[in-house]
Amino acid sequence: MIDQNELVRVLSGDGTYTFAYLDGHGDEPTPAEHSRRHALLDELRKRGAPEPDVQAVDETVATDAGIPSPSVLYLLVRDGRVELAERFVGERLGPEQIGYQRVPPVLPLLRHAAADIRYVLVEAGREGAHLRVETWGRAGTDEAAEVQGRTDSLPKVQAGGWSHRRYQMHSEEIWKQTQSEVDDALEQLVLEHRPSFVVIAGDVRARQLLEDQLGPSTRALLVDVDAHTKAEGADDEALDEAISAAVDQHLRRDIDEALDRAAVDNGANGARGVADVVAALRQAQVDTLVLNARELGVDGTLEALDAEPWVAHDVDDRLGANVIEQVSIAEGLARAAVLTGASVLVQEVDEPAEGEPMPERPEPQPVAVLRWPREASEDSA
Repeated sequence: MIDQNELVRVLSGDGTYTFAYLDGHGDEPTPAEHSRRHALLDELRKRGAPEPDVQAVDETVATDAGIPSPSVLYLLVRDGRVELAERFVGERLGPEQIGYQRVPPVLPLLRHAAADIRYVLVEAGREGAHLRVETWGRAGTDEAAEVQGRTDSLPKVQAGGWSHRRYQMHSEEIWKQTQSEVDDALEQLVLEHRPSFVVIAGDVRARQLLEDQLGPSTRALLVDVDAHTKAEGADDEALDEAISAAVDQHLRRDIDEALDRAAVDNGANGARGVADVVAALRQAQVDTLVLNARELGVDGTLEALDAEPWVAHDVDDRLGANVIEQVSIAEGLARAAVLTGASVLVQEVDEPAEGEPMPERPEPQPVAVLRWPREASEDSA
């Protein structure tokens, strides 16, 4: 997870940053990897990055963090020190970006960080379960637990009749006891980590027994996957697709809820359009900023400032702060939102299938959810 306080510290600091947003280690042969890295370093030098920064970038890029391909790296270096180095699993969201400037681009980081969604994965079997707390887009496991139940109910050759039915009843009771233990472990993980959802996969009967015992709060988070992931040679594709769909649904829900909140009381709880959002940021009134991915390439700039209100159209908006650089509208809004404690959401755009025309859409505009309604701010002015 991104440390918001650390991000604010970095973005509000003095000095000039060397930055890179690029693909991580892939499946290329070693000579090709080296060639790509040297080209990156040469380009940074051409853009004015000092040698200590270049060396810090080289060391970080050369480090194989063991993340599966594809992956991306977001890197900020200042005065030879790595200030931020974030690695994400998955494809880049937009073009590579490298350079040396006082206001580094922050949107690539925020787009990936929005999907830093924590979930619990349960792979259930009749003999027990593996439980893992994971974060989407990140490598590794945040926490893991394993429940091993009794094994005296494992299938044996049966002769049929009453003895067979009695054995089946005995086995079922042991399976229920095992899933009760799994439920206890799951409820503890949910309580500690507050996941956005819980995924249960594995043996069909084990899933049924476990789901029957879930408490209401955990059941509300449930994503059931019809995939026996614990079976030998099982394919995880269905599981990966289900988790991806759950993450996408969560992100869309967050954006929809933000837009709905901004529309409350005929829009009194929101700001729309660049000028309106800049005015709200100037008063530190923005709780959540929603950008559309199509806005990221829109022409036009804003002034990035060295102090509050952090962003301005012109001299009348600066409130005594100094201009650092001219930045794109989307970057200027996002930076000011982070520095005033607001969250930033980016509404990704579904691209049409190959050969299909781009659907007509209204011009995108930034939307902000306000911390207090517009009328309240006007009355207090």
